Amino acid sequence: MPASVHIYGIRHHGPGSARRLVDALEAVRPTTVLIEGPVDASDLLPMLADPAMVPPVALLVYASDDPARATFWPFAAYSPEYQAACWAVRNGAALRFIDLPAGWALAAQPEPAATEASEPAEDDAPPVDEMAMRLERDPIGVLAEAGGYEDGESWWRDVIEENPASEPVFAAVADAMAALRAAARPVAGREAAREAHMRLEIARAARESDGAVAVVCGAWHVPALLAKISPAEDRARLKGAPKQKVSATFAPWTSPRLAFGSGYAAGVTAPGWCSHLWGTPREDASARWLGRIAQALRAAGHVASTASLIEAQRLAIVLAALRERPQPGFEELREAAIACLCHGERLVWDTIAAGLLLGDAVGEIPADVPLAPLIEDLQREQRRTRLKPEALERELAIDLRSDGGLDRSTLLHRLTILDVPWGRLVDAGRSRGTFRERWLLRWEPEFAVRLVENLVYGPTIARAAAGRLTERLSAAADLPTLCALTLSALTAQLPEAAHAGLQHIEHRVALTSDCGELLSSLPPLGDIVRYGQARRTDAEQLSALFIRILSQGALALPYAARGLDADAARGLRAHVLAADATASLAAADRTGWRQALSAVIEDEQSTPMLAGAAARLLYEADVLSPQAAADLLGRMLSPGRAVAEAAGFFDGFFDGAGERLIYDDGLRAAVDRWMAQLGGEDFTVFLPLFRRALGNLDRMQRRRLLDALFERGAGGLQGRAVTPDAPAIWPAHLERLTALLTARSST
Repeated sequence: MPASVHIYGIRHHGPGSARRLVDALEAVRPTTVLIEGPVDASDLLPMLADPAMVPPVALLVYASDDPARATFWPFAAYSPEYQAACWAVRNGAALRFIDLPAGWALAAQPEPAATEASEPAEDDAPPVDEMAMRLERDPIGVLAEAGGYEDGESWWRDVIEENPASEPVFAAVADAMAALRAAARPVAGREAAREAHMRLEIARAARESDGAVAVVCGAWHVPALLAKISPAEDRARLKGAPKQKVSATFAPWTSPRLAFGSGYAAGVTAPGWCSHLWGTPREDASARWLGRIAQALRAAGHVASTASLIEAQRLAIVLAALRERPQPGFEELREAAIACLCHGERLVWDTIAAGLLLGDAVGEIPADVPLAPLIEDLQREQRRTRLKPEALERELAIDLRSDGGLDRSTLLHRLTILDVPWGRLVDAGRSRGTFRERWLLRWEPEFAVRLVENLVYGPTIARAAAGRLTERLSAAADLPTLCALTLSALTAQLPEAAHAGLQHIEHRVALTSDCGELLSSLPPLGDIVRYGQARRTDAEQLSALFIRILSQGALALPYAARGLDADAARGLRAHVLAADATASLAAADRTGWRQALSAVIEDEQSTPMLAGAAARLLYEADVLSPQAAADLLGRMLSPGRAVAEAAGFFDGFFDGAGERLIYDDGLRAAVDRWMAQLGGEDFTVFLPLFRRALGNLDRMQRRRLLDALFERGAGGLQGRAVTPDAPAIWPAHLERLTALLTARSST
């Protein structure tokens, strides 16, 4: 290399590297700064120095014709690349990337022809060299481990930052990388092409620059960039590279995501620790870090006294001295905090470690940075609704009666439709009424890619959500899915998509006669009718459609309930119970529906389980009087009925509704007579059925049922008509029944 070229091997996202790099740049004062990164995104690089650009941020590059193919290059405030870019802009130096174009990596690769001859046998596959892979992924981490460190940045800080001169440090790093590369696998494939491309770009900059050239790259690449390889050989390595048109922009990043390898393929174990090192004077780093630990413990409800802080600081210093380190590092401070502040309990440390070590910072992008339309629209909506993206999970309560609450809810619902789950809805419509929503919010940087993928549906959040919903409505194959998608359109305030959904529902209703499909569509449609007022939608058409489906399902129910096996009967029963509950909440006219339930009871061909469920619904609606219900139950459980049929009716009537037996003497007497006439073997077979029917009773309810059974009168055991075989049968039944009612009484 010409003498005017200075190559600085750094640790990606390393505050120690960043600090020493800035010192070196100040000393050399280069007129050109070259940074490892995609050369086809060089135009965006100076934007990093914009004062309104708040890291962490990431360079997002995606294939223009297929945004799903994308990659990120993250930058934190302590990233050497970020500091180099800011230094170059401040000092008027030329600035560009020198790595392979992102379009080469994002180009769609043809699928190789799969032939038996081309597939190597499993035994012939070369063995995986774990150490070689680690050397390529994190060579500084390997050096740190060899030096007894758990964290590469702590090693870099002790060994590199303690050196007062920057230039000898980077020369030593180059020597260390040369030794490591000698022990690693030879670089080939894309890595070899990357280094060839960087060598060519460095040579071009050296020819064009009037002054010194500074090259900032991962330490691993330094020996290769210093190697004497002819330009012709490098160009030959790059020949025939694929082409792909790409688009690039910046996207907000988060501190926790800096722990993942992306773009530079380098993640940091503790972004919060690295940020602390960058923003804190070296002599105060240990004490202030322990102070942050104490603050986090106190916020979590733990006691962290000043005396314990002093002891932790002393212990950390002693540990560093025993390990022959210049000052306490991450490991010493963690162990001292666990011992002195967490009272030796690692679990206490774990409760605060995530927030402390990962951090919760979310980057910000200046308004004048060219963004993908959907990302730009999202930022406008975030400002309008005053919803700031945060890296850690937090709860948001929304009141839909306020304009601000409704706007926030609408935005979150639209993003969910676009597969950008910034918020996760919890307990929708429960406990706080129909005008309340509770969300758990957490922003992930990859959401930016998902937004870009949805550009095919529209340039704004609203239009893209409507376009995607309309496409899904056209592809929906059943009525419940159509109803659920239409509900999504209404909650997200997308009238065009909602209108299309209603048309699809009406068309599907006209074509189907499947009772299960009709009934299963009622709950989501009922939610639309019920929540229409909260969402400011016209529910008149929806109510008419709901009644139409309910009526059509009622007509189909008596025929659908005939001759079903156990699994099919349970499935249809679930639909019947849900449809009845939905019709009740939606305040719909249930006259025809109740007539259908009566028809199921009266039809001798009806499946007993469904007949029992229908009888229970009519009984709970006061259509079937207590006396009529007791008579019906006595008839269906009479000795003349097959035991299996009687058990099915019992299951349908009482599953999840066993508390009825506490208050209704007639029902209790009918069940009592049936259980008494069961043989011992049949009673044992149906014991799980009884347990399921009574399983929802708590301890007090079970005690009250026992009291009702043993009280004097027609409904109690004392009023039982004694049969000739009672002395032989009843004691065993009583023992089983008592065990059944007192089972798990402690719960």
